[in-house]
Amino acid sequence: MNAYLKAKALFLAAVLYGCAAFAQEAKLPTQWTNTAMQAEIPLSEYPRPQLERADWLCLNGKWDYRGGKNAPDALTPKTAASFEGKPDKILVPYCPESVLSGIQRNQEINMWYRRSFEVPSKWQNKQVIVHFGAVDHDATVFINGKKAGSHSGGYDSFSFNITPYLAKGSNTIVVAAHDPNDGKTPSGKNGPRGDYTFSSGIWQTVWLEPVNSSYIKNIRLLPDPEGKRLKVFVNAAGAGKIKAVALNNGKEVSQVNAAAGSYFYLPIDNPVLWTPNFPFLYDLKLTLYNTDGSEADEVKSYFGMRDIKLGKLNGVIRPLINGKFIMQLGLLDQGYWPDGVLTAPTEEALKFDIEYTKKAGYNLIRKHMKTEPQRFYYWADKMGLLVWQDMPAIWYQNEDTTKNRTVYRKELKAIIDDHYNSPSIITWVPFNENWGAFDVKNITNWVKQYDPSRLVNGNSGFNNNPSYQKPYGDPGNGDYVDTHIYIGPYGASVPDSRRAASLGEFGGVGLFVRGHMWPVQNDAYNYEPTKARLTDRYVFLLDEVEQLMKYKGLSVAIYTQTTDVEHEVNGVLTYDRAVEKMEIERVREVNQAVIKEGDKLNK
Repeated sequence: MNAYLKAKALFLAAVLYGCAAFAQEAKLPTQWTNTAMQAEIPLSEYPRPQLERADWLCLNGKWDYRGGKNAPDALTPKTAASFEGKPDKILVPYCPESVLSGIQRNQEINMWYRRSFEVPSKWQNKQVIVHFGAVDHDATVFINGKKAGSHSGGYDSFSFNITPYLAKGSNTIVVAAHDPNDGKTPSGKNGPRGDYTFSSGIWQTVWLEPVNSSYIKNIRLLPDPEGKRLKVFVNAAGAGKIKAVALNNGKEVSQVNAAAGSYFYLPIDNPVLWTPNFPFLYDLKLTLYNTDGSEADEVKSYFGMRDIKLGKLNGVIRPLINGKFIMQLGLLDQGYWPDGVLTAPTEEALKFDIEYTKKAGYNLIRKHMKTEPQRFYYWADKMGLLVWQDMPAIWYQNEDTTKNRTVYRKELKAIIDDHYNSPSIITWVPFNENWGAFDVKNITNWVKQYDPSRLVNGNSGFNNNPSYQKPYGDPGNGDYVDTHIYIGPYGASVPDSRRAASLGEFGGVGLFVRGHMWPVQNDAYNYEPTKARLTDRYVFLLDEVEQLMKYKGLSVAIYTQTTDVEHEVNGVLTYDRAVEKMEIERVREVNQAVIKEGDKLNK
């Protein structure tokens, strides 16, 4: 029995024999569906690998839930809602619209979550922080009936110090989440003009962490391979000195004493460079000291020594990673799941798409219209996969512009801050195909100024445009001239005197795989009838990409897409990740051949 059939059998058995709250049947289960449903604490891995402490408590699992038409207004409430009667049970962190949540609603606007917890006795005299990976879109947190804080933004992490509200023994946390899904906040494909299932509320890990009154709140890391150093900023609560230690496989490379709240440099002599083929990561240990010299906090992190800049190669502007051109050949990766919607069902599932992308010979993904949990970028950093990170689109940027556009700018900054330290991320993409686009040139310049260490693609696919708005077109600035061509690739942009040429989307050729499709009418940009024919077509397209790279200056090509997504059947994998739709050996062979031809241009 193959992995898919085994998973389906296990899932049906779980439904048949009464798996707790899960009365719904998955439209399309994955090999991880049953594991996620059975988990007492799903996605229990430490959620923030670049700022890791030894002690923490995961709050994922079964929570009480109130939603639907009769739920109280959850937008910045002053008091917590009542949970009288028999509330639903929801499996956090899966969104209410997913089958993994246990309730599978169509679209939730007002959502209320509740659970109890006990603070471990060894946390006495500690400050307790509650962390949320992401909640869509507005969240208010109550501890034992007292409001602990509010946050707005569906794709960035946030936290509150809940120490003043805690009691001995059992404590109650209530989370109010409000998500109108009205397109007036960044929502990507999860919006009124998107194609797919809506997603609302808590959709990433919730967890507690003990700290002292002085502790490290966040860090900012900027590798400088040419200068043989790492630029470090440690934002700490409470004044104190910092000791920073860089390690190579456990062996100390350098050590610096500095002050929290100011930039300092950590020397990295003879740096081992991070590349997709050799994704070497240094370990970083940061210790914060109190004014009396005692240790206040210690965190573990990591960094990769790599840079990315534009440069001329044989007279052509190209992106250079550590001074060398690497042909960026990748997949459009939307990160949707038939069982978890925006949330991968398990850690193994989260890794799976990255592992497959690498196995198939690609070196890049474009994370399209969504962000992922921090652990996704950790695996991309560790496995060596370049990432273009999109900003989720806003849809009604021309309505209530003072408010809506301000929200977009605020959340764009928050997303950059959240993922600034990941070496895998090499390009930010503020807008896609003019969707929700506004002030494109200035926003492109702002992103470039805010993070000069990466490249910026201001309006990917500026040649395409939704029918409901006037096109902005090519902003004329940023680092890429970027077009989308379906099927393509011929017709792709060419570099100009200041920007590299990228083919931000192409391909999209579909294949129907009976038994592995979302139960709707399926579509693609074009079709092939068999796996062999689709593979032949793909190899031919990549031969054309190679020609464009060699003779027209193309530096990036992103094929649509990693998996089928609901009605779209143009993935290289089926939506349930059960079937490889092309012959992977041939796909890898041609992908690697194109990348190697790109390497030859450096000689």
